[in-house]
Amino acid sequence: MNDKTETKMSKGGQARAKVLNPERRKEIAKKGAIARWEIAKQVNDNSPKAIHPYTELSTLKIGKIELPCAVLENGTPIIAYASVTKTLGRGMGGKGRKLAKNLRQGARLPEFLYGVALEPFVPPSLRVALNNPILFRANGRVRRGLIATLIPEICEVWLDARNAGKLQESQKHIAKNADVLLRGFARVGITALIYEATGYEKIKDRDELERILEAYIAKELMPWTKMFPDEFYEYLFKLKGWQYRPLSVKRPKIVGKLTNRLIYEQLPKGVLEDLREKNPVTPKGYRKHKFFQYLTSDIGNPHLANQIIAVITLFRVSPTWATFERLFKRRFSPQSEMIFTELEEK
Repeated sequence: MNDKTETKMSKGGQARAKVLNPERRKEIAKKGAIARWEIAKQVNDNSPKAIHPYTELSTLKIGKIELPCAVLENGTPIIAYASVTKTLGRGMGGKGRKLAKNLRQGARLPEFLYGVALEPFVPPSLRVALNNPILFRANGRVRRGLIATLIPEICEVWLDARNAGKLQESQKHIAKNADVLLRGFARVGITALIYEATGYEKIKDRDELERILEAYIAKELMPWTKMFPDEFYEYLFKLKGWQYRPLSVKRPKIVGKLTNRLIYEQLPKGVLEDLREKNPVTPKGYRKHKFFQYLTSDIGNPHLANQIIAVITLFRVSPTWATFERLFKRRFSPQSEMIFTELEEK
């Protein structure tokens, strides 16, 4: 085995290869090739591409941790899936992994969240998001990635498990990595860090904004369908101490402002501004349509739905509005200190 093979194959993989006969190794290689081909077939000419850098992934460095990253055509920051597994995974042995698999319900958890200890701390919205990694093309290859904004949530799972005293000794170094990453994202969000690492900020001109809007804004007004479940407003009113009347369509103006701040402002920059332009306030003081009727069915509305689920999850675990503000800022807007009080004052 040459040096090049040594660097690519783990020690466990080398040991396994030694005990396999040639026929078995050939069978495994064939299955791997078929799997890669199946993934490649899913990626067609319309699949997302990493637009910066154009030739290879950039590297986001947080302390001693390095995460290959890229920005897709629609402005979505991406972290290479394998690097997340390397940094936040492989902390659970075979027995624990088997137990965790038996405990899983719904979406399957990836390797970097394997473990009985982690299971209770994984929110439903994160579980669903992790079950749908993004396939994209960079440097002429099909790659698998995670939306970068999920990384802080993954880190929080590890830290919550550690703070609850549920981690094994062999897993505590992973919690340290999670702590390093989360501290690195504390002052500047992960999206901004990736934009800086890839140089995306320097090329984010009007043409790039138009690509984002094309992906998120539908060319025609979409039919009305209920996007915001009743519990979104039930929890919002409860935490704010307001009386909730489910049959009433009249709500304080601050509700619309909070909805924009919690949901629509978390879509890519420029989307809400375009929605306001396409759906202006009428002379009577209201908008003719709902913002989500202008979002695309394949990208815009799914992103909106995921954001709603994430906020409802935070609502559920927050005993007070102050707690919710803290959790929301930590997850979505760590650089913003006055994102709610400034609304109240307007």
